[in-house]
Amino acid sequence: MELVVRKNELLRELQLFQGIVERKNTIPILANVLLEAKGDEVRMLATDLEVALRSRCQAAVAKSGSLTLPAKKLYEIVKALPETDVRIEQDRNGVKVAADRFDSRMQTLPREDFPTLPEVSGTSRATLPRAAVREMVAKTQYAITGEDTRYFLNGAKFLLRPQSLTLVATDGHRLALVDVQHETGVTQEVGVILPKKTLLELGKLLSEGEGDIQFESGENHLFFEVGGRVLISRMIDGQFPAYERVIPKGNDKTIEFDRERLTSAVKRVALLSNERSRAVKFEVDKGKVEVTSSSSEFGEAHEQLPVEYSGPALTISFNAQYVLDFLNVVETDIVSLSLKDDVSQAVMKPVGAQGYDYTYVIMPMRI
Repeated sequence: MELVVRKNELLRELQLFQGIVERKNTIPILANVLLEAKGDEVRMLATDLEVALRSRCQAAVAKSGSLTLPAKKLYEIVKALPETDVRIEQDRNGVKVAADRFDSRMQTLPREDFPTLPEVSGTSRATLPRAAVREMVAKTQYAITGEDTRYFLNGAKFLLRPQSLTLVATDGHRLALVDVQHETGVTQEVGVILPKKTLLELGKLLSEGEGDIQFESGENHLFFEVGGRVLISRMIDGQFPAYERVIPKGNDKTIEFDRERLTSAVKRVALLSNERSRAVKFEVDKGKVEVTSSSSEFGEAHEQLPVEYSGPALTISFNAQYVLDFLNVVETDIVSLSLKDDVSQAVMKPVGAQGYDYTYVIMPMRI
């Protein structure tokens, strides 16, 4: 194999593979990226057997072929090169990576050892709005646990209906749910569990570019086609919790906050909270909410927020980080907090959000 490719184009694609490959892997080939040169392009593929990414970029191919190279080292070398063309050439002694006056020789692993991955079949595809999916991923991925023994909680439930999309994630302590009304093109409901890593990598792909994305559900794999790149993911096999039952219907006490003001208050007060529990109290009374914290080690803090509220007094405690996770991804100026009592789950929502419905359920803490 022999080709020449622009440094910036190759670097952009190699950067996207860095989150896919694993540094510590018992299967050495999974640390490599597969390069396949043919025609006027080089196609690239990396996988950890759970998530994979296919990509490509323009190249002057002098000799077609395929090979594998260490993904992280190749990225580091290309990143350090001057702004010029990169030459990649394979011979009996390895693979030569060169540019300008720089020359290097990298070790390769056999192409035959690289796992075979499914291709997009082109059937039962759905067209999804890029901006909406990007919002859905950003507003739910933080609520996924990464280490739960209940494997199905290590991902988010993705529901595709003819007229809507839903993404929901929970770790058992809080739940984030986003609904978007959009004509998808599917004729019947599709429900799958996406791994946390898939959502993380999908979020990166959606952060740049324009145009709708294509989604396809295979027998065991899911495909997201985003601007010429294809993210391939294994489905998580399991029964996702019946999340509809978790969303309370009887929360009759609603308080609206200025988002930035509430964010600042929780951040400040949490500085003196118990480092293990991270608990902050919301002491709700007529016309005000006092956010307080205390710890035997550091002391105590409180901050009063004026609000429009005339209901009964109520005190409820939350994990400060859980509250901040929600506030950090909401764009609206005003957010609402709906309560029933001091022991039932609360609901936070953005007020006046356009294009999506966002519900955040958070369990209170007993301290």
